[in-house]
Amino acid sequence: MVGTLELVLIGFGVYVLALLALQARGVLPDYVRVSGPLVTLHTGRGKAFLDRLAKRRRFWRAWGNVGLGITVVVMLFAAVFLVLSAYLVLSAPEQTRAVEPQNALVIPGVNDFLPLSAAPDIVFGLLVGMVVHEGGHGLLCRVEDIDIDSMGVALLGFIPLGAFVEPDEESRVKADRGAQSRMFAAGVTNNFVVTALAFALLAGPVAGAIAVAPGVAVGGAYPGSAAADAGLGHSDVITAVNGTDVENRTELEAALADVESAAVEVDLHDGSTVTVQRRVLAVEFVPEVLNVSSGEAPVIEAVNGTPVRTEAEFAAAVENRTVATLETSRGSVTVPLGAYSARVTPDSPLVDEGVPENASAVITGVGDTRVRTAADLREALDAVGAGGSTSVTLFVDGQRRTVDVTLEDGVLGVAGVAPGVSGVVPDDFGVREYPAAGFLALLDGSHPQIQGQSGLFASIIVHLGWLLGLPIASLAGSPFNFAGFTGGVADFYVVQGPLAGLGGGVFLLANLLFWTGWINLNLGIFNCIPAFPLDGGHLTRTSTEAVVSRLPLPNRRQLTSAVTTVVSLTMLGALVMMFVGPQLLA
Repeated sequence: MVGTLELVLIGFGVYVLALLALQARGVLPDYVRVSGPLVTLHTGRGKAFLDRLAKRRRFWRAWGNVGLGITVVVMLFAAVFLVLSAYLVLSAPEQTRAVEPQNALVIPGVNDFLPLSAAPDIVFGLLVGMVVHEGGHGLLCRVEDIDIDSMGVALLGFIPLGAFVEPDEESRVKADRGAQSRMFAAGVTNNFVVTALAFALLAGPVAGAIAVAPGVAVGGAYPGSAAADAGLGHSDVITAVNGTDVENRTELEAALADVESAAVEVDLHDGSTVTVQRRVLAVEFVPEVLNVSSGEAPVIEAVNGTPVRTEAEFAAAVENRTVATLETSRGSVTVPLGAYSARVTPDSPLVDEGVPENASAVITGVGDTRVRTAADLREALDAVGAGGSTSVTLFVDGQRRTVDVTLEDGVLGVAGVAPGVSGVVPDDFGVREYPAAGFLALLDGSHPQIQGQSGLFASIIVHLGWLLGLPIASLAGSPFNFAGFTGGVADFYVVQGPLAGLGGGVFLLANLLFWTGWINLNLGIFNCIPAFPLDGGHLTRTSTEAVVSRLPLPNRRQLTSAVTTVVSLTMLGALVMMFVGPQLLA
């Protein structure tokens, strides 16, 4: 079956071939030029406007020097990042969503992290980024008396790729290296300024006008869960359970625990009520423990023949049993019940007592303390303390063993301890909470990981890093990404304060600011890569010329070309390795 990406590529290829055929027949107007998949639309308009802006030359040159310094620093970091990333791919070629080929394309709906619901905001950000970037080049051209041949927009087929300013080559070559460097850095500088303005407005008055709606925001329901069967899903907000109001996950769990029956009445923010028939779903589990393959979570129906419908009933059933038969929707299995460890570490107290190293184990007791979960195990070991001696009861390969150990630095010697009972995490309700408060705190800068930084500069850098990573938050372990207040996400928030009169317009403004800042930051960083035809490649050449010109060597022009070519090929190779290497080397 042909996938979305394949269909897009086929359509793209047909479109490009049609344009090339039209150009070959002379049908296209002079201002449209096609070079392979690249289409450029040229115009000479706008030069007079740039000439008027360029009259304050001293100011713009000072501005260009500041931007040049920032651009060079980012260029060095970009080069180091690319080389290190390529090295990591070579040493451990693991395919991740971040480096899948379609995610290199800024196409909503094709890129896994750019949803179609955010397409208008992304396109707006791209247009702003392209205009200010190339406008910066054009302005500094006129400030430095570099003539402009033409300006326009570059398209990859029909996809906006960037705007451009074409300096007159002869005029550019006549300009000194400082003038050329300021001109090449001007576009990146403007992108970073737009980023700062957009994120400052977002973090200040706009995000300040947004608050989390009371209740539990539902990001989704586990497949096969009670919540999924009841129709609960993304954009629902749970406000009460059996008449008890809930405002967060903790209150929801407490309200559910107070209900003994399996059936609970759940009130939603839209005024509707649904009945949820609870059952115990293993939302996380170790496949080897339940003797089932990973995939759809099984329902735990009974423990040693005793039916269990809620988490409380499951906890009571495993309280005093170190071995039990779990009857699940995917078969029955008899397992030890304790803290599951994937591996007993070499040279550890357990190995010293004859437990096989690298074996998996289920620890059911430490001294006289019953151990059911990883949390129980930590508490029991903390109670023994570093250097203390105790007995440990565990199951290895299904065989029960009790060994006496002395803890070295408080370490028993187990790794990969799974959450839950024997790696089984039960959930009798089945909703996945959307981290509405956490995402809002990252937007407005109030998150502890931002506020906890020492110094304003460090806080700004960390804040930018979080804002840059929000659309790909799932790569850092979050169950959700943040792509703006779209796709039902706005239902998790309310508008307050002086901007309350704008209503949903606040969310629209927030989306435009978020994606404008995000796109401009990425566009600026990307153009800092020291590879032709990017701005970083041109700056690498002018910097190399400045150094080589001071050396008492012949053929300095050839040496400059060699250095810039090697750097460009290295950067391009690193980029290719990031996105293609995992498939080739895995």
